[in-house]
Amino acid sequence: MNDDRETKRMYCELLEAELSVDLDKDLSPPPVAITFGTHEYKTSKGIIIEETPMATYGNFSFIQAPPKSYKSYFVSLLASVYLKSENKWAGGGFKSYSGGKRLLHFDTEQGAWHCQRASRRVSEMAEVSDNYESYALRTIPYKERMDFIDYKIWQNDDDDIGLVIIDGLADLVGDVNDIEQSNKCVQKLMEWSAKRGCHIVTVIHSNYGSDKPTGHLGSFCEKKAETQIALERDENTNSIRVKCKRSRNFSFKEFDFKINNYGFPEVITQEFPDLPF
Repeated sequence: MNDDRETKRMYCELLEAELSVDLDKDLSPPPVAITFGTHEYKTSKGIIIEETPMATYGNFSFIQAPPKSYKSYFVSLLASVYLKSENKWAGGGFKSYSGGKRLLHFDTEQGAWHCQRASRRVSEMAEVSDNYESYALRTIPYKERMDFIDYKIWQNDDDDIGLVIIDGLADLVGDVNDIEQSNKCVQKLMEWSAKRGCHIVTVIHSNYGSDKPTGHLGSFCEKKAETQIALERDENTNSIRVKCKRSRNFSFKEFDFKINNYGFPEVITQEFPDLPF
């Protein structure tokens, strides 16, 4: 027992310097990965206009929506924007700061053919295939999915991973209502994003007839995510409304997208003023 206490004491001593908050040290805000639109605020020097962060490095965000709400299409839009900021399908509102970093895309729900089709859509929209890796994980058990993602994130020591997409977070646990499994899963998202300095975007369903994400897993995501994005499908126009439900930053403005004649998601809201710089 005394040996265990001593081991824990030594371990905590090693952590102390890393975890201590230095109030005298000037820290920079986390670098931005993706922005959408702008926001303004007043200062003593006048009104400041800045880009609105949707995703910053070192954090994770999640997309929630009912089934058949074109979640994977929205994921394709985000991925293509990250790979190519000047993206003609994005409507002028998005901006990315990829810096040539890689994008890892994990799909846990679709079979190989559908996953390839979605991945090709990203590549065609961005008009690039470099720095983009896509993996279909449907055929392996949930524990192995988690292990494979962990392997890919830590495969290289260099800081070359910018964005990680996990389309189907619920498939990384055995039960979305299992508190221990759900907590461990979200802790992994925080660990991967913080220690690798990347941003993680993941996808989870909404509860039936509710705007809450599914199970304890969804609840943990709400508490820990940087940005919570909700999708709502308009059955009359067959367009999708994208809302910032919660954010640790300024909330980005709502916008709509549709699936165009090319089968690509295309932003149809066009109200983005030019930045003054």
